[in-house]
Amino acid sequence: MMDGSQAVAIVCANSLTTLGLRELLHNVLPPGVEIVTFSNVAQLREQGDRFVHYFVDISSLLPDKAFFQERNRKTIVLTTTPDHEAQLPEFPCLCVAVSENQLLRALLMIQQRGHNHRNNISMVGKNKKRLTPREVEVLSLVAQGLINKEIADRLHISLATVITHRKNIVEKLGVRSVPALTMYAVINGYVDVHKI
Repeated sequence: MMDGSQAVAIVCANSLTTLGLRELLHNVLPPGVEIVTFSNVAQLREQGDRFVHYFVDISSLLPDKAFFQERNRKTIVLTTTPDHEAQLPEFPCLCVAVSENQLLRALLMIQQRGHNHRNNISMVGKNKKRLTPREVEVLSLVAQGLINKEIADRLHISLATVITHRKNIVEKLGVRSVPALTMYAVINGYVDVHKI
């Protein structure tokens, strides 16, 4: 993990892809992680080698492949096709032409496979409080897509109790969005990525 502030780079000429990925990452990464966008690799090179991860569209990567091969454990290639033959075998690839849930799931699968063992971004800071066993159960069901009423029925507790648990989870983890809670649950082993 990097000392001081952590930063993630998005290198993509497509503004809509950049904005969408930036919003998704903003929702799932912890506060304080800087997300810096570039429309080309030349702009990225001016920033130095300060990034924990590089999300790079395939058209930007190919002309500067040597630059990213040196950082292949930190590089995720953005593609517009799920076709594995079109992807580069030396890099994890992420198809961006899918729904938000599919994109989140793909990000989590990359994380679960151990992408970049040394420089992963921590989802929760060191000083965060631990979740109770019941809060872990509620978090796991939230990550699996259940709504409050379904969670209450599954755990045989009241709807008000579920809402209280969710409020406590958000306060303890410091993340509000369901994608961020889902990512936390998967990364910490509370739910299998195949169940979301």
